[in-house]
Amino acid sequence: MIEARNISKFFSIINEDRTADGLTAVLSVSLTIEDGKIVSLLGPSGCGKSTFLEILAGLQAPTEGSVFIDGVQVLEPLPSTRKEMEAYRRKYQFLSPLANGMFKNRPKHDIAMIFQDYAVFPWMTVMQNVMFTLKLRGIARNEREAAAMVYLHKMGLTDSLRKYPSQLSGGMRQRLALARALAVQPRIILMDEPFAAVDALTRERLQDDLLRLWEESGITIVLVTHDTDEALYLSDEVIVFSPKPGTIRNRFTVNVERPRRRSDPELLDLKQRITSLFKYDINNESEYSI
Repeated sequence: MIEARNISKFFSIINEDRTADGLTAVLSVSLTIEDGKIVSLLGPSGCGKSTFLEILAGLQAPTEGSVFIDGVQVLEPLPSTRKEMEAYRRKYQFLSPLANGMFKNRPKHDIAMIFQDYAVFPWMTVMQNVMFTLKLRGIARNEREAAAMVYLHKMGLTDSLRKYPSQLSGGMRQRLALARALAVQPRIILMDEPFAAVDALTRERLQDDLLRLWEESGITIVLVTHDTDEALYLSDEVIVFSPKPGTIRNRFTVNVERPRRRSDPELLDLKQRITSLFKYDINNESEYSI
């Protein structure tokens, strides 16, 4: 289970005139995500969705609040005062270089993250990309190729093992990113606009691929998207963020049986309600009873 408790993120900014300013990207967000669910974070650009996702992944430390996965804290908030800094140093002063080395690059949780720009190594072939990820996770050399082939087969990439990412279509590159993520057998996949860079037809195919893999594995998926249709088609729950600073504006449970039809009246009704929220927040106008 993922549990975010009162997450806030503040960024300091230096203006062109050298004066200091600040930006609150996320403000007091608390959220619990149950195992095996697909949850989408939906909201206007700049509302802190991606920042919040990176905090869940441990790629950013929150300014305030904590994230726990199965009761284990992901990252502590960074110290912001002299007193907090002194306490932080006292807490960790006995960690030796050897101890730090033992835990370097070792994930605290079985998390994989997929970004919009595919995040694959352009100088490696399809097979090498997946095998390198398995190497980082400590999989034995003689087991890597077989393990990679399992997930490359699932993603329909067995005819492209020797190709480089530049030789693949956008949809195939994103399938490669999914194969890399799944090969390490994560319990949680965090996805930041993973299908935004492909055409509409490819996007729908990738959504169906993701659902098929989710049904086979039972993993937890948290997805950032700007696409309301995508969020409703994929998710068990849609979390709507307010304009910045990002807070949870509303939560919608999607009680539509799978496999779903994108034209399902219940999904269309939920889309209308969410669209009404966005109109209200941006233009202070609404055509629908929320």
